[in-house]
Amino acid sequence: MTVPTGTGVLERRRASVRGGFSRPRGGSRTSGTAPRPRRGRSRTPWLYLAPALVVLGGLLAYPIYQLGLISVFHYTQAQVSGGEPTTFEGFGNYSRLFSDRQFWEVLLATVVFAAACVVSTLAVGCALAVLLTRVRAVPRLALMLAALGAWATPAITGSTVWLFLFDADFGPVNRVLGLGDHAWTYGRFSAFFLVLLEVVWCSFPFVMVTVYAGIRAVPAEVLEAAALDGASQWRIWRSVLAPMLRPILVVVTIQSVIWDFKVFTQIYVMTGGGGIAGQNLVLNVYAYQKAFASSQYSLGAAIGVVMLLILLAVTLVYLRLLRRQGEEL
Repeated sequence: MTVPTGTGVLERRRASVRGGFSRPRGGSRTSGTAPRPRRGRSRTPWLYLAPALVVLGGLLAYPIYQLGLISVFHYTQAQVSGGEPTTFEGFGNYSRLFSDRQFWEVLLATVVFAAACVVSTLAVGCALAVLLTRVRAVPRLALMLAALGAWATPAITGSTVWLFLFDADFGPVNRVLGLGDHAWTYGRFSAFFLVLLEVVWCSFPFVMVTVYAGIRAVPAEVLEAAALDGASQWRIWRSVLAPMLRPILVVVTIQSVIWDFKVFTQIYVMTGGGGIAGQNLVLNVYAYQKAFASSQYSLGAAIGVVMLLILLAVTLVYLRLLRRQGEEL
């Protein structure tokens, strides 16, 4: 029997090692490198989202298309009844709208009022969310039920209740404050303030519940470490909780901006359609008056398109600023 030499054994081992690391047929990668992700995997989320996108496209895209279409035509009650033909005006409705001084006054009032509502809603909601983490189970449950009750109340019902509370003749608020027969809805700023209270009352529960859920997800060790370092409650919120809850705060802020910018029911009910001589008009009520009270449907549609563009611009700018700061959204 022939015993293989040391050189022959070494050569066979080298050959086996080279064969083990050789690239298989078909051009596939070796076992030492990670495979590239397939292109089909990036399409999988869109396949799951496709049914919802189709529904949203039908419910949102077509009405927006009709809104934009009406805004570029001369469309009044005469065209609706068929008495006159519909004529194309292009941007004529927008030029008349932008040359109207009342439109700019209403736009400014809407922006200021919406900003005050958003800031107040976020302040009240975040403060109560922190309070929920500090109280015991029974007070926490009572506060949650009261907040959810305010959230579930329809806007027209809540507006009617707040009108009764601040009524000049029978309202308990004037009696408690000793204001006599003071009419809150006659003055421009007092009427806006009354509507702001109602808007905050029916909007803060969403912020409170959302932020409270986010606070509960923060590790307790982080808050305990901040408290041991001597940080006050305000410093803990500003330096610890707010940065960690920033994605949640982005969501509630954008939602509040959209809701408060297009407030209609509270203004219409509590100020009687926009206040005395239109002193409490906001864009949504202004569009309603142009479209239905004056039968200028094309101008009302133009106001709706302007509101849509403003909300899209605010949302995109806000998200862009957060992305520049490196936030994951």
